[in-house]
This record gives sequence, structure tokens and C-alpha cells, in this order.
Amino acid sequence: MKKKLVFRSWSYFRVGYAQYFAFILAMLNMLTTTYYLAIKDDPTINAIFPNFSIYVIVSSVIGVPLLVIVGYLHMKKSPAYSADQDILWESFPYSYKLPPGIQKECIAPLYLELLRLGRKSLSDEKLTSEELKQLQIFENKLDLIAKGGSIPTPKKFDEIK
Repeated sequence: MKKKLVFRSWSYFRVGYAQYFAFILAMLNMLTTTYYLAIKDDPTINAIFPNFSIYVIVSSVIGVPLLVIVGYLHMKKSPAYSADQDILWESFPYSYKLPPGIQKECIAPLYLELLRLGRKSLSDEKLTSEELKQLQIFENKLDLIAKGGSIPTPKKFDEIK
């Protein structure tokens, strides 16, 4: 449990740092550096951007839509994003086994039971009282899920081995 906590904390740290902290610092660094090293001392460009605030506003008005378009093209038109997703899917532990929760507790057992009952029906066998009880349990679980509930207690991924 402690080992998972360390790795989960490391993962949260990386996301927080990369998505928020480093992004904001990098943006401020880029704006400050380009203005004070390239624009402020050049009289031609300084006439367009007489102070840092105007430079930040103009850069934001042009840069934000441009970067939204670049992000869209990366995700929708570039093979790079699909390659990233392929790698993520390959490393996802539940690619080839049932994830905990609804799939494992309800859907897969129901499919298995339906397969057994279908086979029994084809060979003209009668259902036992135990099989009827099991079907009722599945029906109750699916009804609960369909109404927005959760199966008794949702399990966390870190509790499952």
C-alpha cells in the first residue's frame, strides 16, 4: 500500500507540475524573455509594443487561437497522437482483463450465465432454483446500475491485486 502511495504521489506531482506549474512558468518566461531581450531594444518592434502589457495582450489574442488550432491538428490530424494513445493502451493493465466494478461484478458474469443458459436451452434442460436465483441477482444488479447506482461498494483500483 505504501509503495502504491509513493507512485501515485509521484504521478500526481508530475501531472501538477507539467500541466500547471511548468506551463505557466514557461509561458511567463517566454513572454518576458522575448520582450525584454528582443523587443524592448529594437525601435521598430518597440513602436508596435511600447510596453510589456500590450505585448502580452497581443501575444495572447494571437497565440491562444493559434495554439488551439495546433492542438486540434495534433489530436485529430496527426499520427503522433494516435501513436501516443497506442502506447498508453498497451501499458494499460486492463487491456486484456476485466476492470473492477461493473464489468467484473455484473456484465461478465451475466454474459457467462447467459451462455450457460443458452447452451442449456438448446439441449432442452430445465433451470434449477439456484440458476433462477443467480439470474435474479444479475437482474437486480443491472437494474441498480441502470438507475445510476453502484454495485454495493465501489472498489478502488489500488485495492485490487
